[in-house]
Amino acid sequence: MKTQVIDLSNPLWMETLHKIRHDVYQLPEYILLERSRIKGIPEAIVITDGDKIFFVPYLLSKCDDVVDETIIETFDIKSPYGYTGILLSEAAVNTPGFPDLAMSEFKRILCDKRVCSAFIRLHPILNENFCDIFQPNTFLVNGETVSVDLRISESQIWTNTRKGHKSTINKCKRLGMIPKMVSIEEYLDEFTAIYQETMDRVDATEGFYSFDFTYYYEMYKALGEKLHLCIVEYENEVACVGLYTEVCGIVQSTLGGTKNKFVSLSPSTLETDFARYWAKERGNEFLHLGGGVGASKDSVYAFKAGFSQLKHNFMTLRLILDEEKYRYLVELRAKYLNIPPEKMMESKFFPAYRSPH
Repeated sequence: MKTQVIDLSNPLWMETLHKIRHDVYQLPEYILLERSRIKGIPEAIVITDGDKIFFVPYLLSKCDDVVDETIIETFDIKSPYGYTGILLSEAAVNTPGFPDLAMSEFKRILCDKRVCSAFIRLHPILNENFCDIFQPNTFLVNGETVSVDLRISESQIWTNTRKGHKSTINKCKRLGMIPKMVSIEEYLDEFTAIYQETMDRVDATEGFYSFDFTYYYEMYKALGEKLHLCIVEYENEVACVGLYTEVCGIVQSTLGGTKNKFVSLSPSTLETDFARYWAKERGNEFLHLGGGVGASKDSVYAFKAGFSQLKHNFMTLRLILDEEKYRYLVELRAKYLNIPPEKMMESKFFPAYRSPH
């Protein structure tokens, strides 16, 4: 078994991806974009044994920003935004015992790198069989995501659509709304404005959802033809917008929004309907819509579930590799926030010492 820790400049990164089905989240250009937004050092661990491959990309961060005290040589790792997950080659998946051996080696490497904790979001489609091939309780099931199965016929896709969504789609068409894919560069200003208006409306202007024009422009430059922009026009205005990525037969619905004045008409329903048939026509297998906010079955999840009956478990890998340092960091953070350490330890946030509250 051979183990390597590589950075984005190492040709092995792309050589590995060429051998394994992947998504946008594992691409060097995407992870480089994330580094510039949320900091951290982009790395990947590659473990191989012949044609068996275990590949994990992540962002490495020093823990000295947990509180205003210097923490010497203590690190943690996390996934970039989205579903980075763990990639396994077909041979790795089909070799009983290899995934667990590779996971043990992965943990050993992290310990050697003085990593205190690791948080990895698994890919709902690429990693959906992981509960069957790894030891029980390796991963935590956080909730569900929804995808449209593009391998079935268009008539089946429509049959699997919720009655209320069908009614809204037909209403939008009768009103004369026009969905289409457009030039990202030409509509980037409008996309940014509508997205920001949407985030202000739903009070989600911080954290993962706090993107700006510069981020979208850099995303466009980085991903190029892998990134697509869908709009719905109504009465000579752009009513809603949505960004989609397309890699290895998987289309991801990423970021989007609707103008306040058109929310009641739900043009985004027509947008999603158009996007799924567009994605199917291009030969893709899945349009992944994602889940609810914080993996909950909220109104966002309910909206997405109206387009398909195909659901996936959304899982995370949560590792505490150094119990002593982890506890020490929690105590420092708890003292800083003036709350009991036990309260932080009991929270669902991981790692607990990075909890905002």
